[in-house]
Formats: sequence, structure tokens, C-alpha cells
Amino acid sequence: MTKAYIVGQVTITNAEGYAKYSAVVPGTIQAHGGKYLVRGGGQVSQLEGVSQGERRVVIEFPSRQAAEVWYHSPEYQAILPLRQANSVGHIALVDGLALG
Repeated sequence: MTKAYIVGQVTITNAEGYAKYSAVVPGTIQAHGGKYLVRGGGQVSQLEGVSQGERRVVIEFPSRQAAEVWYHSPEYQAILPLRQANSVGHIALVDGLALG
């Protein structure tokens, strides 16, 4: 089973509203076996193309199924409108490499 990753590029449009989402989302991720590899607006060097957001996030899950279950879980769906109302961005689910 290969790991899977949620990869996001997000621009916050309302910091106060986004903070409510940001305070709750880590618990939903951990509950589904996920962990942050990248979270926030640290230094970024755009090497090619045009950035699609000011913040970057990479979340590792043990499998694609775990990531999909997290995304569609009632806990995450309850807070998803907070992210969508207070930011714009691009989110993708990407399979990891099957090494071995």
C-alpha cells in the first residue's frame, strides 16, 4: 500500500475566519492517520510557473483510502466551509510512489 498526499496551495482572504478552521483541522487529520509535512507560509522559491497560492500544505496519509475517508468524513466536512469561505486555493490528492 502506498502513501498518499494532500497537496494544497492556498491564499487566505480572511485571517480571522481561517483561524477557526486552522485550529480544528489538525485533529481531524490526526484522527485519520495523517500528518503534516508542510504547513504554512514559509519561504517559497517558485522555480517554474505561477504560484497558485501564498501558503503551502502537504499532508501525508497512510493510503489514498485514508485520505479520502478523512476528506469526506463528517468532522472535516463540518469545517470545510470555513476554509472555503475564508480562502481560495487548489487542493489535490496525489498517490505516493510504490517503492520496493
